[in-house]
Amino acid sequence: MILVLTALAGILSDGPTRSFDDFLTIQSSGARLIQDFTAIGIGGAMVNAALVGLLGLGVVYFSSVTLAGPTIAGIFTILGFGFFGKTPLNCIPIMAGVWASARFAGKTMGSYSLIALFGTALGPLVTYIMFEIGLPLPFAIPLGLLGGFAAGAILPAVAGSMLQLHQGYNLYNIGFTCGFLGLFASSALRAADRMENISIVWNTATHGTLVLLIPAISAALCFLGAIAPRVGAKRLYLDIRKLQTLSGRLPTDYFDAVDSGAPWFNMGLLGFCAALFIAIVGAPFNGPVLGGILTVIGFGAFGKSLRNCWPVVLGVCLAVVVFGKDITAPGPILAVLFVTTLAPIAGEFGILAGIAAGFIHLFMVESTAAWHGGLDLYNNGFAGGLTATLVIAILHWYRTNRTKEDFKS
Repeated sequence: MILVLTALAGILSDGPTRSFDDFLTIQSSGARLIQDFTAIGIGGAMVNAALVGLLGLGVVYFSSVTLAGPTIAGIFTILGFGFFGKTPLNCIPIMAGVWASARFAGKTMGSYSLIALFGTALGPLVTYIMFEIGLPLPFAIPLGLLGGFAAGAILPAVAGSMLQLHQGYNLYNIGFTCGFLGLFASSALRAADRMENISIVWNTATHGTLVLLIPAISAALCFLGAIAPRVGAKRLYLDIRKLQTLSGRLPTDYFDAVDSGAPWFNMGLLGFCAALFIAIVGAPFNGPVLGGILTVIGFGAFGKSLRNCWPVVLGVCLAVVVFGKDITAPGPILAVLFVTTLAPIAGEFGILAGIAAGFIHLFMVESTAAWHGGLDLYNNGFAGGLTATLVIAILHWYRTNRTKEDFKS
């Protein structure tokens, strides 16, 4: 329903003809970080996002996977990135590659469905090869499809090893994996003298439809949490409190933790809080910001809560002040939203550890995009994986030499 309403809202904003034309333009437009599709057209961007989300829902359905915390997080994430970077055209080859990998390994697609969803972070690689390296389209399009297929086929083999590095404390593990693969892809393109510098398209205009989208989705999720299933206000409240006590470390499916609609309500609360923060600091409600908030909302079913998110967010805010940055600039404001990938660190090790992780994350994320040339849309997941690997190694060493009471904050 959210996907349909998103598309309809976009069409009503710009009209069917312009929305369709802008949608087609988006398919061949640059997709590397940061390309705000709302700068091309609000309607086209919303239709594109809805179709990318629908594509993800199709993967879940045809993989015969239950719609639970991980898959909900995946669908909301790719819906969000449909506003900046992901298109149906650049997602399908990667999903096909993951499917082929599953067949080769003798696995069901269901076991790789999350990799298929989150692996679309490498979508810009497909678009870049097709439309930006300067080859004739009859050669570039098949080459782009092949590049995306190959990336998707490799992802399952690499993802498990990357998870071991940060031990589940980086929620965007596939983003970490895609950043790692992006290093090789960008290096190959640079060797062929086909890698252009990153450019940023950032829409600063205010549009009522985009401003209202997150509050509307958040309200719908809170309502859903209150009615499905009906367990009474007291039980719902207790279950919401229970979710706040969980560390969120991968894999923590909130729908397995409680029997009520508390995960839906948690998602809505996170959406409201994120939107309120954006409004207070005066950042634009554009494509990348909406993508960040929708990702936070999605992981409200799979690892994030108000309790474990605020310390890492505070860490980024402190780093912004210390380094004299503008919090409404693209890098810092997206770091504020996506740093919640490190929420399990705060959930497990306490407030001070979360603040430290968030602080480190800001200056890491501002460097890592250049390493992979903007080919990994989950750049915060890549930086988060590096940050978590460092922080967790130190914390585990410290914990072996201190009592838990001395350490916990």
